[in-house]
Amino acid sequence: MSDPMTVAAGERGVLRLFALNMPPEQARFLAEPGAVAQVLGVSELDPNQTEVIALGDLDQMGLAGYLTQGFDIAADQIDHAALGALTGHVLLVRSPAFRGQAATLTPAPQLSLIATLTEPLTNWHAAPIPDDIARQFTARRTAPRAARSQARRIGAILFSVMMLLIALVLYLVLT
Repeated sequence: MSDPMTVAAGERGVLRLFALNMPPEQARFLAEPGAVAQVLGVSELDPNQTEVIALGDLDQMGLAGYLTQGFDIAADQIDHAALGALTGHVLLVRSPAFRGQAATLTPAPQLSLIATLTEPLTNWHAAPIPDDIARQFTARRTAPRAARSQARRIGAILFSVMMLLIALVLYLVLT
């Protein structure tokens, strides 16, 4: 059994790469629900954040290209010689797989940790929006019922003014 690894609560941006030293049938079995959690020795993982990759399927891109292009891993973090020497299948486990919970990984003997890589974190900060532009979209809006009521009042006033003008014109014409 491999040495236990700890995952901190709230961990973000870490990608763990394991070599799978097992027959292809066993590696394909890891696609079953709960199988990756079982071989990592944890109770549960988000299956959308784990991936079993047959290295032969990566063709010319290779694992290094997959990591740099698919996960935006910096090229200086990647040991091209070590990744090029891998055969068979690998397992990728991203931080969100642990759903923000702390965990202690006790990988099965068939798993070997190859690399712990850091994904760039998203910068969610932006320049503030100028107030006059923001007010157009965040200003308090009139409720539909109040808007209809106001439209009826304006319509009634316009109708009354028009009727008074018509009455005045008829009075002036007839007298």
